[in-house]
Amino acid sequence: LARGLRLPSNVLILDEPTNDLDLETLDLLQELISDYKGTVILISHDRDFLDRTVTRTLAYEGPGEWQVYAGGYSDMIDQRGAGVKARKAAAKAEVKTSAKKASTKAAPKNSSTKLSYKHKFRLESLPKEMAALETKIKDFEAALGDPDLFSNQPEKYNQIVEELSTAQTKLADCEDEWLELEMLKEDAAF
Repeated sequence: LARGLRLPSNVLILDEPTNDLDLETLDLLQELISDYKGTVILISHDRDFLDRTVTRTLAYEGPGEWQVYAGGYSDMIDQRGAGVKARKAAAKAEVKTSAKKASTKAAPKNSSTKLSYKHKFRLESLPKEMAALETKIKDFEAALGDPDLFSNQPEKYNQIVEELSTAQTKLADCEDEWLELEMLKEDAAF
C-alpha cells in the first residue's frame, strides 16, 4: 500500500485498504485519499471509512443493475431508501392479513350488495393517482442521480429525499387501498 501511494499517478484502485491497519495508519490513509488529486476507486466494507473518504458510491442493485449515489455509504442508504423493501414486504403481508379478515367479515354481507358510488369512483381514480405518484418518484430518483447535488445543494438534496419518501409512502397506501377495493368488487360480483 505504501509503495503504491508513493508513486505518482492519477488513478488509485484500492481493494479493502483498511484491513489490518492501526488507527494512526487508518487516519493517514484517510487523509491521503481525501487529498488525492486523481480518481480513487475504493472497495471496502468499512462503512465509516467510506463515509469519510468517498464522494460517490456505486452500489449493486440486482442482476446487471448498478446505481451511482452521491456521497458515502450513509448517503447511499438515505437515497436508496433502506428499508423500503422491508416496508413494502411488511405492507404486503399486512394487506394480505387485512384482506383475509375483510373477506371473511364482508363475504356474508357483500354477497348480494354492490359497490357504492364512492367506492367505484375511488377505484377508477386510484390508477391515475398511482401513475402520477410513480412519475413523481421517477423524477425524484432522477434528481438524486445527479452526483453533484449532495455536495452543491445539500438543502435541496434533503428536501428531495423527504419528498421521495413521502411519495413512496403515498404510493404504497394507494396500492393497498386499490387492492382492498378490488377485493370488495370481486366479492360484490359473486
